[in-house]
Amino acid sequence: MTKLVYFAWVRERIGKPEEELEIPPNVVTVRDLLNHLKTLGEEYENALQYPEVIRVALNQEHVEHSEAIAGAREIGLFPPMTGG
Repeated sequence: MTKLVYFAWVRERIGKPEEELEIPPNVVTVRDLLNHLKTLGEEYENALQYPEVIRVALNQEHVEHSEAIAGAREIGLFPPMTGG
């Protein structure tokens, strides 16, 4: 099981701050994970309809969408960051 943590409007659209999920073996990269999550329901599809703008952290370290997720204990999903 892997802990997924959702932030800001990703959290609002999915409707929960976090959850524990069993990641299927065919989900290897961050990109694969985002595509998989979109299949879990309308709320996920709505939150992740533009996956290229979603920022992801594996074990609290930001990574690219091509990064492998193997061994990640916690995966955070963030909307685009702004501010100063």
